Amino acid sequence: MQKRIFLSPPWMSGDELPLIEEAFASNYIAPCGPMVDRFEREFAEAVGLPYACALSSGTAALELLFHELNVVAGDTVFCSDLTFVASIAPAVHRGAVPVFIDCDAATWTMDPALLEEALSEAAKAGRLPKVVVAADLYGQCCDYMRIEAACTRYGVPLIVDAAEAFGAKYWGRRGAGDAGMAAVYSFNGNKIITTSGGGMVASRDRELIERARKRSQQSREPVSWYEHAELGYNHRMSNIVAAIGVGQLKHVEKIIQTKRRIFELYRERLGASVGFMPEATYGQCTRWLTVMDTSAFVCPCDCSLVEEEGKGRRKTSGLTNLRTEERSQPSVLVERVRLALEAENIESRPVWKPMHLQPVFSGSKIYGGEVSERLFANGLCLPSGAGLSDVDVGRVSGIVAQLLV
Repeated sequence: MQKRIFLSPPWMSGDELPLIEEAFASNYIAPCGPMVDRFEREFAEAVGLPYACALSSGTAALELLFHELNVVAGDTVFCSDLTFVASIAPAVHRGAVPVFIDCDAATWTMDPALLEEALSEAAKAGRLPKVVVAADLYGQCCDYMRIEAACTRYGVPLIVDAAEAFGAKYWGRRGAGDAGMAAVYSFNGNKIITTSGGGMVASRDRELIERARKRSQQSREPVSWYEHAELGYNHRMSNIVAAIGVGQLKHVEKIIQTKRRIFELYRERLGASVGFMPEATYGQCTRWLTVMDTSAFVCPCDCSLVEEEGKGRRKTSGLTNLRTEERSQPSVLVERVRLALEAENIESRPVWKPMHLQPVFSGSKIYGGEVSERLFANGLCLPSGAGLSDVDVGRVSGIVAQLLV
């Protein structure tokens, strides 16, 4: 069996270990310490936002922001449909009702026109959402200006879930997350940079970040004894974890350029048969993950695909008149490619299953939905780690190509 190729394993430079040793030497082992302070400063500079608070996860960052906005039972929260469940889960835990906004085909991120439609309808009904959560996707920023303009028009706060897009650019000037009241980031093991786990909330609002920092440490009041005027959380990042982040930040541009090069290699080898997630005209995608789109692929001779479709399974392109259960799984072709890769010890993953198709959100309101359903049915994330060699890309591409001829 050949070596395992993972989807997006962490890439470690070697600079992390001396910083971890420095953190050990300082004896700041528990949450907080000089490495946390340093990581916050350097990360804020990297994203172009003046204030940042390092946390245990990106989900924790969202939880703090929903607390800040006093999201309570019965409130509505508008959220991107094509995203990871953590974008909306903390709000639903607080009793909020999710409303999902489809993506547009040109960027795969929240469709600003559909958001405008949803806000307009909510305003007429006298029930505007408490907040809009716009999720960046696979290394690509949402269209911040259009989304932020719509939110401002209706007086609704905007949170950017930039967990998947650290390092991406918007109009060449603004970095991922540079919009709305605040942005959240993730440093999970498969992200652009990792701290093994962890996250960050960043904003132009100093007082918001100070409140988030206090709440992330159980909302202890600034007195010598333990006094609490409100309940907080145990969400702070540890000093050891932050040391890894400081080391990773030194190499973020190298990681991004490597991932973009990997994407180009895949496109050279497979672009004649399949599409890929497009790069928005307004920005530069990090290509955190290379995602292929098989929706335009037509198999001229594979009778087994026709046979499967005759049993009620969808075609590889098109979603007309599909029953709910038929929209809740990837296409025959995508699953065939995934299984062929897995048989060769290569990890791949379907595109995010849209939130409105998730059983836990059954019956939730959705604006649009057709684009995210099509992308889920026909999309597959290919191995994209910064340590992937040209030989590895060739190995993956060769297996995929065999199924597309």
